[in-house]
Amino acid sequence: MKSEIVLERIVEDGVVAGMRGAFPPKIALQVTGALFDEGIRCFELTLNSKQPIEAMQAVKKELGNAACVGMGTVLNIDDAKKVIDAGADFIVSPAFQPKVVQYVLDAGVFIAPGVATPSEAVEAWQMGVLLLKLFPIGALGIDYFKAMFGPLNHMKFMCNGAMNDVNARDFIASGAVACGMAGWLTGNGTWSDERLQASARKLVAAIKAGREGTIPVRVT
Repeated sequence: MKSEIVLERIVEDGVVAGMRGAFPPKIALQVTGALFDEGIRCFELTLNSKQPIEAMQAVKKELGNAACVGMGTVLNIDDAKKVIDAGADFIVSPAFQPKVVQYVLDAGVFIAPGVATPSEAVEAWQMGVLLLKLFPIGALGIDYFKAMFGPLNHMKFMCNGAMNDVNARDFIASGAVACGMAGWLTGNGTWSDERLQASARKLVAAIKAGREGTIPVRVT
């Protein structure tokens, strides 16, 4: 899938649903199916999970071009090559590693590397990265994001790490184009369709509220 299409999908949905841990093919298909029915179309498996390559390929086969399916926690060039050869639509990493980023870009594949500082963000953006994964911004907080985004608001950021529907709404309202979310949204591989879909509906509503600026005033 072309990088421009991946970016368009992520920005349209405002969320990338991540699965880390016990998400072999059967479970990954159940989770992605439930979320897809609620309008979430971008899915990230992670290399430090159970059968991640097989799970990614199973989801791609099931959903086809209707979804973007990629791999996260890609930490070196060998893993990047393996994931690209397996057909990943995109690659996500928790860290900014210029050699890995350049390899993926040269292969014509979308990559969202993890950045945590303005210097990392600027360097990655100048390399041609289309979307920066700000990580672990949920733990650092909305004020950190606002301070960083102010001078860098020409860049596109996806906020990841310790995310939920409340702070996702706040980050979107403050300028992020998307949020990456695992545990709060996808659970641990044991959740029912009903629980997954309930979380998805809350998140979709939160993303919409953030984009519309309908954030309630907090009373302290």
